[in-house]
Amino acid sequence: MRWIPSAVIVLAVVALLLHGPIPQTPGYHRFADTRTLFGVPNGADVLSNLAFLGVAAWGLARARRYRVFLVGVALTCFGSAYYHLAPDNARLLFDRLPIALACAGLLDGVHADTHARHPRWMLPALVAFAIAGVLWWSWTESRGAGDLRPYLLLQGAPLLLIPLWQAIHGSPRHERVAFGVAIALYVLAKIAEVADRAIFDALGVVSGHTLKHLLAAAGAAAIVAALIRGPGPPARP
Repeated sequence: MRWIPSAVIVLAVVALLLHGPIPQTPGYHRFADTRTLFGVPNGADVLSNLAFLGVAAWGLARARRYRVFLVGVALTCFGSAYYHLAPDNARLLFDRLPIALACAGLLDGVHADTHARHPRWMLPALVAFAIAGVLWWSWTESRGAGDLRPYLLLQGAPLLLIPLWQAIHGSPRHERVAFGVAIALYVLAKIAEVADRAIFDALGVVSGHTLKHLLAAAGAAAIVAALIRGPGPPARP
């Protein structure tokens, strides 16, 4: 059973290699809600990032684990707000870097919690991959052939690996539930992102992208709540 997570990642890498470069969606920077709020351009998409800062501050003050993940969540507030003030590819780099860092920190933290052997090189390697993946996208995008594959792999890896690691190694029930809630909220956030315009047209007061920020922050909050509670006894020996 313990070989399954590695096999899943190998299959994902092979699938991405066979698929070829994944470009950024055309018109990515055209968001539905461009209203100015409190003097802030694109105010809802900018100010909703404060939710990330609030969650990160809560976690850094109360939890002793997953520090890199929490720092990444905090930096996401600033990077995403900076990007949404005037969306373009140059600013998007600073949005994606902290998100990639948070994913790297999350993978490292859960691996440390679920494995008796946790290599010290894992976190630096994941952080290096996170930075390299975003820089790869930025460089290929500047050459007119953007490739999001490394960035998407790092974003998708926690959705695949964390439930497997927790199930195989018998994580406490409250942690499995918390991470299940976090994953569900993140999936909803990505759906809201894709439906940005449709949600804004339907509701009129909030866009899909603003909801994406709030849902993703809620997912991070579910993780922080589990971290504050502590690891607890394992589900099985």
